[in-house]
Amino acid sequence: MTALRVFVPCDAAARAVGADRVAAAIRDEANRLGRAVEIVRTGSRGLFWLEPLVEVATPTGRLAFGPVTPGDVAGLFAGYSPFAGSHPLCLGNPEEIPFLKRQTRITFARCGIVDPLSLDDYRMQGGLRGLERARSLGSAGTLAEVTASGLRGRGGAGFPTGIKWKTVADTPADRKYIVCNADEGDSGTYADRMILEGDPFVLIEGMIIAGLAVGAGKGYVYIRSEYPDAVRTFAEALVVAEGAGLLGRTADFEIELRVGAGAYVCGEETSLLESLEGRRGQVRAKPPLPAHKGLFGRPTVINNLISLATVPAILSDGAEAYAVLGMGRSRGTMPIQLAGNVKQGGLFEAAFGLTLGEIVDEIGGGTASGRPVRAVQVGGPLGAYFPRALFDTAFDYEAFAALDGLIGHGGVVVFDDTVDMARQARFALEFCAIESCGKCTPCRIGSTRGVETLDKVMRGERVTANLALITDLCQTLKFGSLCALGGFTPYPVMSALKHFPEDFNRPHLVAAAE
Repeated sequence: MTALRVFVPCDAAARAVGADRVAAAIRDEANRLGRAVEIVRTGSRGLFWLEPLVEVATPTGRLAFGPVTPGDVAGLFAGYSPFAGSHPLCLGNPEEIPFLKRQTRITFARCGIVDPLSLDDYRMQGGLRGLERARSLGSAGTLAEVTASGLRGRGGAGFPTGIKWKTVADTPADRKYIVCNADEGDSGTYADRMILEGDPFVLIEGMIIAGLAVGAGKGYVYIRSEYPDAVRTFAEALVVAEGAGLLGRTADFEIELRVGAGAYVCGEETSLLESLEGRRGQVRAKPPLPAHKGLFGRPTVINNLISLATVPAILSDGAEAYAVLGMGRSRGTMPIQLAGNVKQGGLFEAAFGLTLGEIVDEIGGGTASGRPVRAVQVGGPLGAYFPRALFDTAFDYEAFAALDGLIGHGGVVVFDDTVDMARQARFALEFCAIESCGKCTPCRIGSTRGVETLDKVMRGERVTANLALITDLCQTLKFGSLCALGGFTPYPVMSALKHFPEDFNRPHLVAAAE
């Protein structure tokens, strides 16, 4: 009897809601019935409200079922045809689920489909074609292709990737490095983790291509310690890649995995370099730029994980196929990560240009609570709060910047009409005070004074004068901080003040704000 192939995610989000127990229940039920079953643990497709999402291979393609609990498993096996399409939990062909069908999956094309540690699966789904083409193009041709694609840094800064790579390539040195910033610390973001757990070879391929393009022989991946599953999976993927001759001393490139201690500021590129070199994560003054003098004083490419993971598809399919997507200077796709009080939370990869209203109302389905959406924060804990009046804003770097907002790493956190925006503004200042590396005075002192001043506002003390002081503090933070931690903290604070002033003009108990 042919073994039934069942796919169960091993992604941390799916495991958190019982995917491991579901996989064990499927194995136990198959043994009880004497059925041969092959359980393939994949990454997640990113439809988190349907997790654990179980899929089964059929002669006509996969069928999806979800969300599945261990108690549902016996019913899935019942009857003549196990996992029948008539089952109440059956969602049909997963590619036809509206949330997936509307996407343009490029970076995440394999997530939820392949065994993340199978290099054969990776190759069968188009993996390593980009590396083959990069080798045929050579350094100059690869640089030209990445530049022509319009790819910009997906970590938040949005700097053109091709320009950064060419700067490193043109800087003479005895050694050069590729550093992957996988220190994903923004609230509501999980794209890096999903790649590390669901398709780690795409990052390895992207880093090898980057090394070829700029003349670097070694790469480092800096992962936050809060991602133990990602750390374990990527470490195993490195062993597989080395065994296959893609990495190691006999290859042209090596990759070393480093795990950070969880400091948010280490997401800033120079703080990350300090941490990689064994020192406390503090911001470096620039210049020199890391592209000229980075890790261990050598020219260094520092890119976000998603930027590097997108490069293989660009080389495989050609720069033009990527550049035609998007709008303005925002080319290609962005993995939008929906979180917070949202009905359909998950990862949605699409070309730039969707409006914030489309993302929240149509794709996200509105709030999980069923109450009206009041605010959306885009770009992590230092992103601006947008009210519904701004929901016609296009998801585009320049469109958000024009409204004193930022896309950041693509996190979208939704709040309903019960949110207290004064408390949210206080959280931003408190977050900055806690996470500050302490090197510059505006960030170190200004954030602390900001918390103290907002507490006075929330107690109803000299509200007008203290709000004026908050505005002054935010200006100092924005223009006087050494890095984006202090520089972006004013975005959530001032946007809350601008769009939700009513929340700052009524007394609050300090205890309620803490």
